[in-house]
Amino acid sequence: MAKGIFVITGPTATGKTALGVRAAKALDGEVISADAMQLYRGMVIGTAAPTPEETEGVPHHLVGTVDPRESYSVGRYVREASACADDILKRGKLPILVGGTNLYIEALLRGTDFAAGDPALRSSLEAEYDALGGEEMLRRLRACDPERAGKLHPNDRKRIVRALEIFRLTGKTITSFDEASRANAPRYASCTLALNFEDRETLYERINIRVDRMFAQGLVREVEELLEAGVSDKDTAMQAIGYKEVAAALRGACSMEEAAEQIRLASRRYAKRQLSWLRGKPGIHWQIWKKEANYQEACLFSTRILEISGII
Repeated sequence: MAKGIFVITGPTATGKTALGVRAAKALDGEVISADAMQLYRGMVIGTAAPTPEETEGVPHHLVGTVDPRESYSVGRYVREASACADDILKRGKLPILVGGTNLYIEALLRGTDFAAGDPALRSSLEAEYDALGGEEMLRRLRACDPERAGKLHPNDRKRIVRALEIFRLTGKTITSFDEASRANAPRYASCTLALNFEDRETLYERINIRVDRMFAQGLVREVEELLEAGVSDKDTAMQAIGYKEVAAALRGACSMEEAAEQIRLASRRYAKRQLSWLRGKPGIHWQIWKKEANYQEACLFSTRILEISGII
């Protein structure tokens, strides 16, 4: 019987989805997505969400469950993913957290406590941001929470607004909430496997191939359908890599070829940020592929580290 969570993470295009399916079959597990954009309905191609054929019958939770016009938070993810994990553990199976949104992964494992929100206040703050601009709102945040303000860019509307919302509701900074969460014992025992390739060129080549495949599979039409359904540029879903670039091209801001190159560049930069995050975390096990992924080898390695860590 499983006693914790197995995490499969790593930069984009390293084979997390495929390994998650194989590991679930080998270890009697079920997959919980840890991808902030695969949550949204109608966003399959651009997020590389697993298709029914790719899941091979393995249950996948929190994929395509959220309306793309909704604003989704880390706090909501923790509530929904923990409910999934608890249910899977209760049934004696292994929860396998698969994805590259490391903020979501860390928050779930720690059981981070998030302050409740106020939709009316948030809407008011968003209107202030739109009217006054990011620089002014960041200046206001700096006056009450200089530590969080120092980590944010003026264009980061969502996080600036959230930090101001929390302070106005509670009188406490979001930094203080984060510190209190870090002081608590983790909610779940866990074992983390991070995937990467031996050389950066191979990873970048896979990213480029993935972007080409997305366009061939119909990424442009997928974005058109989202826009036709009323998803706007201000919605979080439309800020995902691939979607904002194609939407800009559809508006005539650039050519579709330029949009594709922007997606490749943004994906490579995102992969670098994911790796930087992971390399700063202790206790992570690494599966380093050469030119191709060896999933059988990775499953055997996964079994060994899960047994050693006491998760299975």
